[in-house]
Amino acid sequence: MTSAAIHVPVLLDEVMAALAITESEIHVDGTFGAGGYTKAMLARGARVFAFDRDPEAISEARELADQSGERLTLVPERFSRMRQALSAHGVERVDGVTLDIGVSSMQLDQAERGFSFQVDGPLDMRMGKTGPTAADFLNGASEEEIADVLFRYGEEPKSRRIARAIVAARPISRTGQLADIVRKAAGYTPASKKDPATRTFQAIRIHLNEELDELKGGLEAAEEVLKPGGRLAVVTFHSLEDRLVKHFLRERSGATPTGSRHRPAPANARPAASFEAVAKPVRPTDAEVRVNPRARSATLRVARRTSASPWTQAKQGARS
Repeated sequence: MTSAAIHVPVLLDEVMAALAITESEIHVDGTFGAGGYTKAMLARGARVFAFDRDPEAISEARELADQSGERLTLVPERFSRMRQALSAHGVERVDGVTLDIGVSSMQLDQAERGFSFQVDGPLDMRMGKTGPTAADFLNGASEEEIADVLFRYGEEPKSRRIARAIVAARPISRTGQLADIVRKAAGYTPASKKDPATRTFQAIRIHLNEELDELKGGLEAAEEVLKPGGRLAVVTFHSLEDRLVKHFLRERSGATPTGSRHRPAPANARPAASFEAVAKPVRPTDAEVRVNPRARSATLRVARRTSASPWTQAKQGARS
């Protein structure tokens, strides 16, 4: 089922400014979704490889691909595998990589996908529509496993209490059912500032889709495929994602300390910087948030690829 909601790309102007696309450049949109970034890239004359592991997103993109001719290639794959996928298309290096992390607006707006508790639906949450569902996880995992997921990926302070309530209420099959269980366990009232179900749904979704591992793999893949001077733009929506991107870029740019005056690091302890920061983190304006409330928590980080070897290759070379 296709959602009728209009998808508004977050920080679109800022992302396009960071990419500084020129005619005939090759760009990767690692998270196609509804195609907002891809359409803007095509409008600026780029050739685009659009990745999405969601088969519905790829299916919806067919018409755009037909209209764009050979300038748009749809890739039904995780963005962490962009190096292998691009190589299969005869492309080894690209001018830009863009990643818009997390669940897409279309996935949230489709009750049958089970990502949101705003409208009741089956407890699914699978981005790629394969593998165990959220219901499978909640009905089969131990109380300790569930509590660990809620604390690690949702930063939920009442994770143990909520996990205990989930186990006591099994079997669970609907998003509305889970939301009610969480609210009751967390002591939610209409006067509460934030619905506690938000953190629980986020945690389960991240765990089920291995989103943080995928993000780390995507950043490393971008490092491998970007040519010297190539631009990386990453939009995140919560602190776990942003911290991972921040740490990766700080490390790869040589900004992370490796020793101290008391215990200096060896001169060859770290490869040469593979990225350089080109701007401070960007947040949406008040005007954008008014138009698109989902942009409220977004952060854009941008970096430029240097001519140094990817760290994975450099470290392998140092060990050989």
